[in-house]
Amino acid sequence: MPEWLAPLARWLADYPQWLGLILFLAACLECLAVVGLLIPGTVLLFALAALAGSGILSLGETLLLGFVGGLLGDLLSYALGRRYHQNIRSLRGLRNHPEWLVRAELYVARYGVASLLLGRFIGPLRPMLPLTAGMLDMPFGRFLLVSVAATAGWSMAYLLPGWTAGAAVRLPLPEGFWGEAGIVLAALLLLVGGVMHYSLRQWRWVTPLAAVFAALILLGLFFGWSHLAEFDEGLMTVIQGERSPIFDRFMVLVTRTGDYHTQLWAAVLLCLLLILTRQWRAAAFAFLTLLGTALANGALKAGFARMRPEILLEPLDSFSFPSGHSSAAFAFFLTLGVLAGRDQPPRLRLTWVLLAALPATAIALSRVYLGVHWPTDVIAGALLAATVCAASLSIVQWRTPMNTLSPRVWWLILPATLGLIGILTLWTLPAGMQLYRY
Repeated sequence: MPEWLAPLARWLADYPQWLGLILFLAACLECLAVVGLLIPGTVLLFALAALAGSGILSLGETLLLGFVGGLLGDLLSYALGRRYHQNIRSLRGLRNHPEWLVRAELYVARYGVASLLLGRFIGPLRPMLPLTAGMLDMPFGRFLLVSVAATAGWSMAYLLPGWTAGAAVRLPLPEGFWGEAGIVLAALLLLVGGVMHYSLRQWRWVTPLAAVFAALILLGLFFGWSHLAEFDEGLMTVIQGERSPIFDRFMVLVTRTGDYHTQLWAAVLLCLLLILTRQWRAAAFAFLTLLGTALANGALKAGFARMRPEILLEPLDSFSFPSGHSSAAFAFFLTLGVLAGRDQPPRLRLTWVLLAALPATAIALSRVYLGVHWPTDVIAGALLAATVCAASLSIVQWRTPMNTLSPRVWWLILPATLGLIGILTLWTLPAGMQLYRY
């Protein structure tokens, strides 16, 4: 930590409520209409989360404060829109920049309630969409339900990296941790940055390129995971230090959504519904991605036979590398994200994939939190799913792009598959509470 920040950090450690209040207000302002466009909210939230992770606030407190602050910003923006309707255009900030509101109106008109999910991760739109939803009289119940889900994902995506960085600086980590962490992070950023760059340029071969890059990094992990022991042990130490009974229950709930049988039946249902609605190419893509990931994960687990961390009271029998929960979750949700992005501009296709990756990331992180997988296990699972998904999409789209699914099909497959996951998760939750003890 820089020397000039040390006095501030010590003062905040003595009065953590002030950091909590600042974090709450920053999250609220970042999501507040017009104001969120004028402040560097992303940088500010990362810095505050890093301070929180330095030992001042727990991970649960940090995420909760960000979530509540962001949700309050959404509600205030929505209330402003409902109160003033079209007169909102005469307010000082919007009177001088009418394009801010026009862009949000076009976005809501095109994507409806889904715009609140997508726009949460698009900086210029994030603070304006709740205002527009209120101005256009979107039903409050629908707005609140979607806003809660979107804010939860936004809080995790924007605060978790900063908090983890702050915790990693604070704790005495194994020698070599930062070098190994830098290699892993650089490889992942190269993959994500390369895909984003070539997607925005609409390069034809971006999907096969993504499959090749992901496969190369995956091969690097396969042959080099034994040399990343300090990274695994250090990150595991950071995460295990934040365990609490309340957070344990939440993480067990999250991890049960990625269980083998839950993901298997959700995948079967998704493929069947796509076939029944005669979405042949989409069904072929889903089948190749989901089955290919499952078969590859099983073969690699048996081949590498890596043992799990010794944290649970009753260790699981199967091997850990790569994580089956991570690979299955990423395969399923990336399939949905790719299908949702068909016939969309490149920026929106990337946003759909990012949005789809959030629940899969939560499931993957729950495995590390519960101590049943090493960090490299879940990273390998995500890379495996990304490799198979990109390869499957390349095969299905080899001659012509895959068509978009109609709203009627989405209203069938989303409630059915996600509802099935929810039912199976709750059904197996009591057994999970007994299984994931430490």
